[in-house]
Amino acid sequence: MSLLVVGATGTLGRQVVRRALDEGYSVRCLVRSYKRAAFLKEWGAELVRGNLCEPETLPPALEGVTAIIDAATARATDSLSIRDVDWEGKVALIQAAKAANVDRYVFFSILDADRYPQVPLMEIKRCTELFLAESGLNYTILKLAGFMQGLIGQYAIPILENQSVWITGQSAPIAYMNTQDIAKFAVQALKVPETEDKTFPVVGDRPWSSEEIIKLCERLSGQRAKITRIPLGLLRAVRRLTRFFQWGWNVSDRLAFAEVLATGKPLTSSMEGVYEAFGLDPNDTTTLESYLQEYFSRILKKLKELDYDSDRAKKQPKRRNPF
Repeated sequence: MSLLVVGATGTLGRQVVRRALDEGYSVRCLVRSYKRAAFLKEWGAELVRGNLCEPETLPPALEGVTAIIDAATARATDSLSIRDVDWEGKVALIQAAKAANVDRYVFFSILDADRYPQVPLMEIKRCTELFLAESGLNYTILKLAGFMQGLIGQYAIPILENQSVWITGQSAPIAYMNTQDIAKFAVQALKVPETEDKTFPVVGDRPWSSEEIIKLCERLSGQRAKITRIPLGLLRAVRRLTRFFQWGWNVSDRLAFAEVLATGKPLTSSMEGVYEAFGLDPNDTTTLESYLQEYFSRILKKLKELDYDSDRAKKQPKRRNPF
């Protein structure tokens, strides 16, 4: 099977590429920059230049492709808007995939997207789900909640560096999942006919609030967190302000996600039957505790080694200059 991965340089996309290559797939990656994607080529993937917002670049990238795993999304810093990438770009990709007779299309959506029409990314994901389901392609939709990888920059690093951890006044618990585990579901979907034309939640074992994550990081790091709470009213004001500037549209749309947190409703779902459908073992899935424990263990070990090397260098006798 020849697989095209879209969004391959992202946090999730690169794990999909790694997993697919490890399982023996012929992997092609649609990329905007060969330089930025050079590590994917080193892994063994084929790179093809293309852009979701340039539909004419898609047919050549799809030649000989039998399956697509679509992990692309607009970044907050992109010049292209969420509507450009996550709606118009995805519509173009789905239409091109249909024209190219692609056998399978795996799409990543967001859990509970249908409940938040006022949040741009959620509404666009919902519309894309419907468009894909009506396209005639054999699809699998995986609805995600949050990535464990994002917790490192949000919580772990600030606590280690004695910096403020910024959280909202209200925080809905989220069932985070390791992107490596999400990638397993995506690649496995290609092998299991029973997952065709179906939608599945793919989330962690339980939802975690910001306060729970902070306490866990404090225990694992041995340090106290400096917590700064951001009023939701301030986020809403910043969102309205950034909407006035084109460079701020993506930032504004991302800030709208605060409305999901404001509900206090956990972003989670039962995984009962999902592991069985995909033929995967839930015991092989990373828990948030073990993920953060491994991270802090590696970092604290490295810090101790650096301190040891520094102390040893200080104790070395100075050599006299013979001249």
